[in-house]
Amino acid sequence: MDGNGRWAETRQRDRTFGHLKGARVAKSTIEACMEMGVQQLTLYAFSTENWLRPKAEVSFLMRLLARHLRKERRTLTKNGIRFSVIGNIERLPAAVLAEVHQTVEETRDNTGMSLTFALSYGGRQELTEAMRKIAEQVAAGQILPEQIDEKLIATQLQSAFLPDPDLIVRTSGEYRLSNFMLWQAAYSELYITQTLWPDFNKEELQRAFDQYASRERRFGRTTGQIRQGNVAELIQLTTPRHASSV
Repeated sequence: MDGNGRWAETRQRDRTFGHLKGARVAKSTIEACMEMGVQQLTLYAFSTENWLRPKAEVSFLMRLLARHLRKERRTLTKNGIRFSVIGNIERLPAAVLAEVHQTVEETRDNTGMSLTFALSYGGRQELTEAMRKIAEQVAAGQILPEQIDEKLIATQLQSAFLPDPDLIVRTSGEYRLSNFMLWQAAYSELYITQTLWPDFNKEELQRAFDQYASRERRFGRTTGQIRQGNVAELIQLTTPRHASSV
């Protein structure tokens, strides 16, 4: 969700004004995804690199996050949305961490759309943590090096409970993943729009979905193989977690 600061600066406003508008857009996007039948939605809300921003801006973002979690918990439960989080959340301020834990707990039994916030998250850091856990298992004699494969690595990721993203939407015209789900994004479709996040809306979201629907997902196979009806085989070749996800 990129472009909050630039959006505010083009209006001669403080960057915090952009973050406020961005938070409202996040809410409306969650609602739109729910209405459109998305089963899994992950929002990259705060990266490990975002800690490098000015302290005043980081502090504002943390307060904004805590306020919106506190304010929206009842709405999440009303709509059956289950809230989860990935990332090094222990770095979050205590008050913010408390709101995160309470939101996770209060929505735990909801069975509707799964909403995940990536907070203090980085794809490289997630992979590093997974490799460390696997190394510890090898050192303890629990597994052999030759048993390490893609399936094992996937189970050790912090986001192992999530399906690999089918579609990644990147706003503000940035042509990079910015350390987001580097392992899981191997076969994700990318939709890049010049629209800054505060201007993102349901119509833009629909355009992303329409473009996604027009693409041919081959997973390494040829168009001919797909046309021969090997769809089931192709799905089995991916991780066994393909839901409609963004």
